[in-house]
Amino acid sequence: MPDNYELPHFGGKLMSTQVSALLMKELKNGIFSKSEKLPSEVELAERLGVSRTVIRDALSDIEREGFIERVRGIGTVICRDIVNLTNRLDLKLEYNELIVNSGYTPYTDNIKLRIEYADEENAELLNVDEGSKLIVCEKRVLAGNIPCIYSIDYLSYDLFSGIEYTDIDWSKPIFDLLDKYCGLIVVTDIAKITATNADEFIREKLQVQPKQALILLDEVGYCKLSRPVMRSLEFYTDFFDFTMLRKKF
Repeated sequence: MPDNYELPHFGGKLMSTQVSALLMKELKNGIFSKSEKLPSEVELAERLGVSRTVIRDALSDIEREGFIERVRGIGTVICRDIVNLTNRLDLKLEYNELIVNSGYTPYTDNIKLRIEYADEENAELLNVDEGSKLIVCEKRVLAGNIPCIYSIDYLSYDLFSGIEYTDIDWSKPIFDLLDKYCGLIVVTDIAKITATNADEFIREKLQVQPKQALILLDEVGYCKLSRPVMRSLEFYTDFFDFTMLRKKF
């Protein structure tokens, strides 16, 4: 561990999720990228100008995801092999992050917006009335010039009350749009994973071979108090080499 490391200092109160993200950045590519252990909670709290409670919550978050282990008498040990994994299927990473982690620049095109009326399935998943208005956004995502994802997002029209949805830049990540325009932060995601051929339109957009299957993630995103706010159908090509961490305890 470096003797005189320097983390960015933040005034005011930081949410533990922000601290978690910062620590992960430093673990992967920053001042802790060669370290075996993290500094003490007290030292991290002083450097970041936050309370020990925020640090403790942040460390708990990244420990649950397997990146560190806190061992009595030893300290906070960095699980380097797990930190170095990319494209973990058990973590909810926005797909632009997946592409960046793979060494490419994300790009979005073929954006299609429309209004649909919730059928029985979407009404139940999004906890809205059947027949209520939904905003549907379809788009293709590329890694550089390689098509790798086709996504279809469903959101309640009422979430964007007073906002003209056609004026929004839907090339941006849906999570960011929910935060910016609706004040909602997705904290939990439930995904069903299946292999699929998809329809010919999606296969053409992703430029897949005739016998090549796709991975479909059918996801529902929840904000606090388990409120469902979005459903996404994401079709992935074999561009991504997914891994999954399975912890026994």
